[in-house]
Amino acid sequence: MDHPSMYRNKHVAVLGLARSGVSVAKVFHALGAKVVVNDKKERDQSPEAAELEALGIPVICGYHPDDFVTADTALLVKNPGIPYTASPVQQAEAHGVEIVTEVEVAYLLSPAPMIGITGSNGKTTTTTWIGDLLEAAGKHPIVAGNIGTPLCEAAQQATPDNTIVAELSSFQLKGTTAFRPQVALLLNVAETHLDYHGGMEDYVASKSKLFANQTAEDTAILNWDDSICRAIAAKAKGNVLPFSLVERLDYGMYIEPPYPVEVEFTGDETPAASSDDESRTIIYRDRNGNAVEIVPVAELGIPGKHNAANAMAAIAAAITIGAPIESLREPLRTFRGVEHRLEFVCERNGVTFYNNSKATNPVATITGLKSFPLEKVVLIAGGLDRGSDYMELTPWFSGLKALVALGETRGKLAHVAELAGLTAVETVEPVEDADATLQEAVRRAAALADSGDIVLLSPACASWDMFKSYEQRGRIFKQSAHTL
Repeated sequence: MDHPSMYRNKHVAVLGLARSGVSVAKVFHALGAKVVVNDKKERDQSPEAAELEALGIPVICGYHPDDFVTADTALLVKNPGIPYTASPVQQAEAHGVEIVTEVEVAYLLSPAPMIGITGSNGKTTTTTWIGDLLEAAGKHPIVAGNIGTPLCEAAQQATPDNTIVAELSSFQLKGTTAFRPQVALLLNVAETHLDYHGGMEDYVASKSKLFANQTAEDTAILNWDDSICRAIAAKAKGNVLPFSLVERLDYGMYIEPPYPVEVEFTGDETPAASSDDESRTIIYRDRNGNAVEIVPVAELGIPGKHNAANAMAAIAAAITIGAPIESLREPLRTFRGVEHRLEFVCERNGVTFYNNSKATNPVATITGLKSFPLEKVVLIAGGLDRGSDYMELTPWFSGLKALVALGETRGKLAHVAELAGLTAVETVEPVEDADATLQEAVRRAAALADSGDIVLLSPACASWDMFKSYEQRGRIFKQSAHTL
């Protein structure tokens, strides 16, 4: 697309309200474009509409007009979550109207360099961590995108002395053409959002757009343990800075000694306890072969091998931007993660409580369990029943200290635990007050735990059978732990 200032007196259609849609609409309106906004939600569910209408921007709510996008429309800026099958998007494609997301607009507006972070898992943690590292180094970061400030707001606030640190989804990246971050991070790629993308090919292609416009002056940071990331790295035009948990690298970030390569558990074997991190250190090796010890893995502020990978990616980004290595060590140690993502809550009577309410599927729960010695974990799990049998949890349940199951899936999870040979299993029957049900689960888990153990909320299920959101579930868990 052209620079936003080039759309003066031209028709710009904005599809979707929310904070990003409002921000985009204001940008183009201030620049003299003829802006119209559409959201399928009813007017009483769209409180943002009044703010735009007060500025003289027309907002159409409740349906998609047949003529929302016409041949006279110069640009369609769409909310990333709206599928390309939506009728206004189809109208734009039929008329040859360019379709972009807020990322493209913000990039063209921003006077500050951008760090773009994407991946199937770990984006929020890594983005937040980079912000902390750059703040400690005096680099004036603005954390934006899927978290923090909407990108267009960040771009308008920024000066050349700032660095915009942007968490980016595949949905956002799909709608870019000129976007060129100075530093681009791809953390990993797994099969997800295929209903939106129609298959892995489009999903990977959307992630790859993060690197499409980079030049030799830019840096591409990729997970060397992920085969799809390696394939993308082979086509990258920027300086490729890899990171690896399992391989010593001639250049990049790695662990010394490396972690063993993981194997899939397919039989009756029990996964080993969390790998010994006491002897492992994060290393950065530069182009000249000089290796610098950054921080022991055991001293990172959040546990888990996956968070060691997130830390390496964050360190690589900070070093690339010019942060002194000595400034990074303290924020690596003091970072406590993102709320509801393996979040440390408290320690009571020698028992440590962690909130991993964001783990709404078995894979996410397994990732959380990998962060701790299984034999010390009392797991609280259960929630909305979406038809899964949860059998992939069997080898992990076999090593637990105990399970407390609740929600619609409590019976299924207790059955998996029985098959796994776990005898310390309790189910919490629901009461009318969902908060009280979770409070009872926390009390039972605490009673099953001894000093040195971990009570982990990692539900493997969505929250909607009992709570409005995983955030609400996580906050009730934290309150319950603090008030034991």
